[in-house]
Amino acid sequence: MAETPSQEQKTPTVVLCIGMAGSGKTTFMQRVNAHLHSEKKVPYVINLDPAVGNLPFTANIDIRETVNYKEVMKQYNLGPNGGILTALNLFTTKFDQVLSFVEKRATSTDYVIVDTPGQIEIFTWSASGAIITDTLAASYPAVVAYIIDTPRTTSPATFMSNMLYACSILYKTKLPFILVFNKTDVVSHEFAVQWMTDFEVFQQALAKDSSYMSSLMNSMSLMLDEFYQHLRVVGVSAVTGAGMDDFFKAVDEAKVEYEQEYKPEIERLIKEKQAKEEARKQEQLNKLMTDMKVSKGKEIDISTQEQQ
Repeated sequence: MAETPSQEQKTPTVVLCIGMAGSGKTTFMQRVNAHLHSEKKVPYVINLDPAVGNLPFTANIDIRETVNYKEVMKQYNLGPNGGILTALNLFTTKFDQVLSFVEKRATSTDYVIVDTPGQIEIFTWSASGAIITDTLAASYPAVVAYIIDTPRTTSPATFMSNMLYACSILYKTKLPFILVFNKTDVVSHEFAVQWMTDFEVFQQALAKDSSYMSSLMNSMSLMLDEFYQHLRVVGVSAVTGAGMDDFFKAVDEAKVEYEQEYKPEIERLIKEKQAKEEARKQEQLNKLMTDMKVSKGKEIDISTQEQQ
């Protein structure tokens, strides 16, 4: 049966779940998966964390089935972080195959959700992490969901640390960004929303901190004001499921933002890269042709040389 135009145009949204160890990222992934199943919107799930012991959800593609993290550590004599990075590098060499699997399911699912390593810097600042992110973002609308442990963010210093990290990831990935305050069943995220929207409220919280960090955080909070204005903020509980509807509303809004603002820039960069590659190939070809002309030299009649 031929596909209808609406089916041909359907593209899933890729949700990259990024968060520090202990933020509840994997439990959040489990809740997102369960929520989508309950809505009859079965997602395509990819696990990129080779060191996770127990995955509380079923992944369509699991890095652990391709790369044995512990064997990589033994073979290359690496520590835990080095093992995760090397496993991710090895997996990235086969990522074109992953993309082909996703492509086969693209018309039958609304969301591709991706779980990343808890060692956040390994994914966000490695070459393999950048390749995976850029490849997915070039093929489908992509959104970054940055998971935050709300109870651990109640102090201004920890909050500012999280915001700076989020800011760095936003400018590294250059993708629509959602701040997901997890564990709101323990502590409400309203304090964080106030700190981001009302500078004076954050100043009052800083006033209680007499350490040398206070003045530094004060300066940084002024710099982050513009960053806050372009963020989507939601509060969720991976345990109770509260806030899931708000999260997917933010994802859908971010998809529209991707289509309108990010996709044209991504396409421009891809074309620019292709043009540079073509120019490089042409330059090499011209150099080769020049070298062939030089090495050709002048033909000599051998029979004449023998007579002499």
